[in-house]
Amino acid sequence: MTTAQQGPLRPLDGFLVLDFSQFLAGPVAALRLADLGARVIKIERPLIGDIGRGLAFAGARAGADTVSFHAMNRGKQSVAADLKDPDDLAFVRRLAEQADVVVENFRPGVMKRLGLDYDTVRATNPGVVYGSITGYGDDGPWRDRPGQDLLAQSIAALPWVQADPEPRPVGIAIADHLASCHLAHGITALLLRRLRTGIGGQVQTSLLEAMLDLQFEMLSVRLTEPDAVGKQHPRGPHSAHTYLPAPYGVYPTADGYLSIAMNPVPRLGALLQIPELVQLTDPATWWDQRSRIETLIADRLRTRSTASWLTVLDAADIWCAPLHTVDELVEHDGFRAIDMVQTLEREESDGARTTVTTTRLPFRLDGERLWGTGAAPVLGADTERVRTELAPAREPVGGGIS
Repeated sequence: MTTAQQGPLRPLDGFLVLDFSQFLAGPVAALRLADLGARVIKIERPLIGDIGRGLAFAGARAGADTVSFHAMNRGKQSVAADLKDPDDLAFVRRLAEQADVVVENFRPGVMKRLGLDYDTVRATNPGVVYGSITGYGDDGPWRDRPGQDLLAQSIAALPWVQADPEPRPVGIAIADHLASCHLAHGITALLLRRLRTGIGGQVQTSLLEAMLDLQFEMLSVRLTEPDAVGKQHPRGPHSAHTYLPAPYGVYPTADGYLSIAMNPVPRLGALLQIPELVQLTDPATWWDQRSRIETLIADRLRTRSTASWLTVLDAADIWCAPLHTVDELVEHDGFRAIDMVQTLEREESDGARTTVTTTRLPFRLDGERLWGTGAAPVLGADTERVRTELAPAREPVGGGIS
């Protein structure tokens, strides 16, 4: 149950999704479908379950599972099935025959060996929409490398783009997260096509493609004008972007930090009362003197508080913002106003109650926020219900008592 209101009629109400995926990209893609109203049945290994049940972000746990597992599997049902067991595999195949959507993120070839790949499922379920996430696609020299977020960032050169001066990866699972968005996007597009034409289909993406798409600006420039990316201007001590000139950066103040985006250097110099910057009217100098410009700005901003400087810069419509800590963010009126928080409660197998506070789907439909339809499932909690309702064992052909 959720303490938040359920919101409007959900566009995917009535669709059945089988989620074979594990931590993180696949489960979050399926979560997006669940939040939009689909019935998502999570297929997990008995006793162990999704590896995300034990991989704890910041070591945080709630009840039998990690907080991150709760966050990315809310509103789903859990079926425990050993896909190496013939009876369990037959049960799951019967579910696949009825599913509107199948989601998986195994390495290439795994689902085929189980007889649950797209071609096999489509043979008995022609309208199925089948979504797959891999690390690096189904072909090529990286095909069998471990599909993990940091590794995908590294192969895709993202830490190099952020070198400061050493390569610096993004400190959250950005490849997994973006891949989940792309898969959910493709699945909903194919569901729309099926409603219009009756034709199902397959959508495939990868962590690598998500990282390449994220860098479309840089890659477009590199592929169109190779020398433009190769000629990196030295970053300044406060630069926030390899390919943008000063003053774009994060600067210390007397009590925190202030981020400054694209702004004319002379205008900023006048507002901050830095005469040396007022004289830099040639935009080429904002590249060539990036380190000097950033140092002058930082030295000036250190003399007053963040709030004091915001009073000056906001009044002049300078593109800037305070840099919040996580604690400052969640305590701010702006965070409360966006209303992203929901609380979910689950009954554990031992009868204890577990409460998890998490975020919601990050958009609104018809002006309404979409809250989770339930908490994350206890491992295997829905196995018998799903078996009875959707996939009872079949009588052998020609069997029965005469």
